[in-house]
Amino acid sequence: MPISKNRGTRRGFLAGALGLPALARAVQTASSPYRRPKLKITDIRTAEVRVHGHQLHIRVYTDQGIVGQGEATDAVRGGAPLVSQFRFLMMGQDPLNVEALFERARTMGIFAGAQAGQYVAALSGVEIALWDLAGKALGLPVYQLLGGQVRNRVRLYCDSGRNPGGEQSKAGARQIQEMGFTAVKIDLDNFADPARFDRVNWTASNGEIEHMLAKVAFTRELYPKQIDLAADMHGRYDATTGKRVAKELEPFKLMWLEEPVPAENVDAMRDIRQSTSTPICCGENLYLRHGFRELLEKRAVDIIMPDLQKVGGLLEGRKIADMAHTYYVPFAPHNVTSPIGTMASAHVCAAVPNFLVLEWHWIDSLALWRSWVKEGEIIDKGFISIPERPGIGVEMDEAAARKAQVPGTPWFEPSRGV
Repeated sequence: MPISKNRGTRRGFLAGALGLPALARAVQTASSPYRRPKLKITDIRTAEVRVHGHQLHIRVYTDQGIVGQGEATDAVRGGAPLVSQFRFLMMGQDPLNVEALFERARTMGIFAGAQAGQYVAALSGVEIALWDLAGKALGLPVYQLLGGQVRNRVRLYCDSGRNPGGEQSKAGARQIQEMGFTAVKIDLDNFADPARFDRVNWTASNGEIEHMLAKVAFTRELYPKQIDLAADMHGRYDATTGKRVAKELEPFKLMWLEEPVPAENVDAMRDIRQSTSTPICCGENLYLRHGFRELLEKRAVDIIMPDLQKVGGLLEGRKIADMAHTYYVPFAPHNVTSPIGTMASAHVCAAVPNFLVLEWHWIDSLALWRSWVKEGEIIDKGFISIPERPGIGVEMDEAAARKAQVPGTPWFEPSRGV
């Protein structure tokens, strides 16, 4: 065989190994501007459901019949009118320019609350629908558009609810283990605790703290040591209580203690973190990457947990994960949404290096969960495998999802007006 004069050089190796002329033709065919889909947004519609809290489902429609779907959560009561405002901004625009559409809606709402809350939560659902649409238009799964795959399956933890104790909790623990989960979370806060002396002041009494410790001890005995355990205080206590509880829980070696104080006081969170070896987790009630800057700069937490269905969407979640990665902080997203929102979050988790674990919170609605999308159950032995289908990779089963529709709300009804 004749020896190429380029043999032994890097260029020659690439030409031989990759078949450069054929590769060049393939790249040209795939990337020629005229082959890029030319789409226009024609409508954005909403539907509201209530399962674990209130969720807003969003669909973005185009002139070529491609539809993207997204989901927003928590701060979405009253979110549908906000989506109608975004619709006026986005009508006739190219849905593939996701970042430009997101930034236009965000910056134009600077005087309308676009820094957090309902505004950002509703916009998150639209952003997710745009990524689903872009993936379908380009024939690629969303993780590929976010930088490619770091892992092909995503680990979940099961949030097993409040007030563990008794035979019901034991049965629940057996079910969680049979489903293959390798991590669980319980709630420690209890406004109805009989040891509380004041319904307003969240300084826990000795009795309340003893009840919290008992919950953790009881739960820890239900699971083998290789199953991780996290505990959530929901930001409902003061710094004195948070510091005491974190210290008392050190022997249990928790995966994390979640929001012992509200997230808005970063210095208080940092003080608790510095006082204990129990890992501190925070972030489900912060918005946009700007909300995480101080938290990371001050080393106030060990683990961050943005909720991608309200923090700003998938690309914003990717940016937050990247910020955290520069501080060597793991990324463990909060998630209480349906299989649509959960799978959307899983695409981000698949694309970032510092992913730890993703929340799952539908164990009390299993039948509805398993029927919500046409693909059926998406969890296998405590993990989600990322589909290779374009977009998010799951599609809503209308008959199942409508069982959870909020009475009196529209169900993806066409928008009125221009």
